[in-house]
Amino acid sequence: MSLPPDPDTLRDDRQTRDISKKTLRKSLLEIRKTLTETEHLDFDRAIGRQILHYLENHPFRTVGVYLPIRNEPDLSELYTELSRKISLSLPITPARDKPLQFVRWQPGDALVKGAYNVLIPEKQEPVPMPEALLIPCVGFTANRFRLGYGGGFFDRTLAAHPDTHTIGVAYSCLQTEFETEENDIPLHCIITETGIML
Repeated sequence: MSLPPDPDTLRDDRQTRDISKKTLRKSLLEIRKTLTETEHLDFDRAIGRQILHYLENHPFRTVGVYLPIRNEPDLSELYTELSRKISLSLPITPARDKPLQFVRWQPGDALVKGAYNVLIPEKQEPVPMPEALLIPCVGFTANRFRLGYGGGFFDRTLAAHPDTHTIGVAYSCLQTEFETEENDIPLHCIITETGIML
């Protein structure tokens, strides 16, 4: 007969994973910070082209997007083009331990600072969960697992809406490896300036 797992051992394993992810996250954010302004502009436009190509083959009517923080890819040009044929929305964080909610947005709408200094629409018109989400990644693996900032917002959101199509957005230099957990779910694809990872 096997003994049940020692809860203290499980806790120690989780703490070790959390510490290693925290260290990895810090180093990846530093890498992203070293990209030049020209690299950002070139890579962001290339990512935009890749996303447009992907969406031509996946004609979603509603897409949740993001506004960049901490040197994330800036897809402003893409959003202007998408807004002509797709309903866009932005996430808001109602509470620390809750899933994200989405509110209607299009380029040019007035913005204010929300939780965590993230820009959100001044006028907040809630919308149903979008069919697809563009999700910025701090890092990602070859198997399309995402490393985020550690707040768990997207994890909680996708757990509540498992049918949502997930499109990770990142620079190719942020591909890495990290230990995943049993309940981690890979994104449907990761899009970088070099291509689409399915």
